[in-house]
Amino acid sequence: MNGLFVITGGPGTGKSTLIESLRKEGFPCFNEVSREIIAKSHQVGSDLLPWQNLQAFANECYLRMQEQLQLAHDAELCFFDRAIPDIIAYLQFGGITPSKELYKTGRSYAKLVFVAPPWEDIFVNDAERPQTFEQCQQLHNLLLATYVELGYQIAMIPKTSVEERKFFVMNTVIDFYFKQHTPKSKVWTTK
Repeated sequence: MNGLFVITGGPGTGKSTLIESLRKEGFPCFNEVSREIIAKSHQVGSDLLPWQNLQAFANECYLRMQEQLQLAHDAELCFFDRAIPDIIAYLQFGGITPSKELYKTGRSYAKLVFVAPPWEDIFVNDAERPQTFEQCQQLHNLLLATYVELGYQIAMIPKTSVEERKFFVMNTVIDFYFKQHTPKSKVWTTK
């Protein structure tokens, strides 16, 4: 089983909070590398920011996401806060054509992706997330299109409490796993 599940969505949709809740349940989880890069860039005064140098920022995200994939290679089950297909969507949003390598590597995760939809009630801007809610909606649409183009099934995360979202993810993973591993029933006929 490829148990490398992605949780994605536009900025400010509750992904990181959900990932933290799954981590507290004992699931291996990978943090969103883009927020880490942005926070570090602010700290050291670097221009490695998506709104200043999108291509260089995307390249750094890609390197770190590849490292995450290598670390998770043998995991039976883990969750990623964003993944390589997100880079494709963000580059498109910025008017840059993504490389073929991104499309190839972007197919490395479990074929079911969890998407947190835009949710104005919980949307908040901060230093690592300066986008408007309208931009969040645009990014949401690009993320959906990218994941579908790469052959992923979409599981839309409901706009509910963190606990309910966590149980939705866990139950959906179980359903997905059993559908992938349940043998097709044989049809027996008599002559």
